[in-house]
Amino acid sequence: MKVASIRFGQRELVDIAVAWAALSVAFAVFFAGGGRILMYRPAALLGLLPASLVTAGLGFLLHEMAHKVTAIRFGQVAEFRADYGMLFLAVAGALAGFLFAAPGAVYHRGRATLRENGLIALAGPVTNVALGLLFLPLELGLGGPLGSVAALGVRINFLLAGFNMIPFGPLDGNTVKEWSLAAFVGVGVPCFALAAWALFGFSLL
Repeated sequence: MKVASIRFGQRELVDIAVAWAALSVAFAVFFAGGGRILMYRPAALLGLLPASLVTAGLGFLLHEMAHKVTAIRFGQVAEFRADYGMLFLAVAGALAGFLFAAPGAVYHRGRATLRENGLIALAGPVTNVALGLLFLPLELGLGGPLGSVAALGVRINFLLAGFNMIPFGPLDGNTVKEWSLAAFVGVGVPCFALAAWALFGFSLL
């Protein structure tokens, strides 16, 4: 399958769909209050899930596509692969009251410099910040259900940006830090601040 000159394999499309669904469930459960919501307020979870499919799904998709498109621009061959174990952990963690969103990664191959790898990694979190900022005026200007969906979009994207900038293991922040400490600090500090605000300064239900 080809979309706007970007080619997707059949397995890649399946992995994207599964990761989209699992992350949406995880974010919906987390923002609804964890596993206790299933026993005491299941209707609240059902009400939040469609919004999570749009906001978490869009944030995840654009994050990974930013990696893919940037890698392709640098002459790489790039495909997304879901990590099914981490997707299970994301849902299980949300039920336990914490969020760990590492659905998989865009794997790319080809000759790339340290700078190019750093920019490929940076593209994902920066996209989430931009998407969160796009949701922000909608949150401020809209009321009712649409305003709540926009609010969720702001928080989810800021959380995704901050989480992915953690300088650990395969996360984007580690790759950015290996390339440039200045770029890591310059992008990472705002991402962490936005994620902290989204996590501790917000209650939807």
